[in-house]
Amino acid sequence: MRDLTPRQIVDELDRHIVGQHDAKRAVAIAIRNRWRRQQLADDMKAEVAPKNILMIGPTGVGKTEIARRLAKLTGAPFIKVEATKYTEVGYYGRDVESMIRELVENAIGLVRESERAKVEEEARQRAEEKLLDLLVPPPVASDETSDEAVNKALERHERTREKMRAMLAAGDLDERKVELTLEQKAVPMMLTGMGMEQVDLDLQGMFEKIIPRSTSRREMTVKDARRVLHEQESDSLINQEKVNAAAIELAEDLGILFVDEIDKVVASEGKGADVSRQGVQRDLLPIVEGTTVQTRYGYVKTDHILFIAAGAFHRASPSELMPELQGRFPIRVELQDLTKDDFIRILTEPKSALTKQYEALLKTENVELEFTADAIESLASYAFQVNQSTQNIGARRLYTIMERLLEDLSFDAPEMKKRRVKIDAPYVNERLDKVVKDEDLSQFIL
Repeated sequence: MRDLTPRQIVDELDRHIVGQHDAKRAVAIAIRNRWRRQQLADDMKAEVAPKNILMIGPTGVGKTEIARRLAKLTGAPFIKVEATKYTEVGYYGRDVESMIRELVENAIGLVRESERAKVEEEARQRAEEKLLDLLVPPPVASDETSDEAVNKALERHERTREKMRAMLAAGDLDERKVELTLEQKAVPMMLTGMGMEQVDLDLQGMFEKIIPRSTSRREMTVKDARRVLHEQESDSLINQEKVNAAAIELAEDLGILFVDEIDKVVASEGKGADVSRQGVQRDLLPIVEGTTVQTRYGYVKTDHILFIAAGAFHRASPSELMPELQGRFPIRVELQDLTKDDFIRILTEPKSALTKQYEALLKTENVELEFTADAIESLASYAFQVNQSTQNIGARRLYTIMERLLEDLSFDAPEMKKRRVKIDAPYVNERLDKVVKDEDLSQFIL
């Protein structure tokens, strides 16, 4: 786990996300507490529970992005789920334990990537040797061949092989064709239906053992064959049991589970379509409190997974959640609506701001974009105005506005003779003013 101070975490998040300082501080402290827990003695470590966070704020203000960037920053397994896709046990739909299985799958991917990096060099050497075997097959000796002839043939073969190795390293053989034997895994039967979420047997593994694997021969270029062989050798060098055990440990100690739309499972007064909402909260409670979930890779304890829940809470309030569930989210942070100034900062400050993305995209067509300060201000005004007059979708509004603004330019870029385009306030107003003023049109386009 990376040894990052809360201030360093906030600074890193500031590079990608504008504002929401309270939320950034809360997650930074939660991550630092994880590092502190790792330094404790085992008996104390087991007692320290994560301080789960409840983020309250409208859509598009950065709730998910903070959690996602945080996971990337710390190298932690991370998944985002919507509370609305789960239903109470007994109803048709997904059970809440499936989110832990998804988290473990994510951890498996992270650990495999790490293990592949460790065996990279050996896998590359093995792939090269196999490729040379295909390009320069060893000489076949018969019983009548003398020892001297066999030795000479082997020497010739070794010299040829070394010449081929040099050509292979230089890339001279990349387009030459070779024939490769590929092993094809059996395609498992798809079993679906109510209750199948809870059947956690490794059915695919069972099918692979029962149904024999088939092989096929394919002709491909040396360049493609090198990649295929490298993957095969990497897989053969990795101990899958070790990967599974490490992934479970990683998910248990460092996993971050982001539960969005938690406000949508607050039960309303009536019944009907939302009959199982209270039930979802009841099923979610033991997962957040700490329980053991069976997965195809082993048992996973959820006691130290960090849960970050989020919701707009327009129609409901956090106090309407079950008291026990409220108690499991002791840290509450409120995220603020985005202002016009926030939109200006979002368009210019982050490392991968939208304006920088479009500049890079059009540069591939040799078209140089230049956004002036008044253009940025005008775009921010339109985004803020449309959010106020129609539905407030936060920073996501900028995506539709930017696409609308640059639609003609993106279409014409390959054939354009003018290779430098200045985007200023008149350019922005000409393309967006009519759409924004037309209330009905703006609802659909922006």
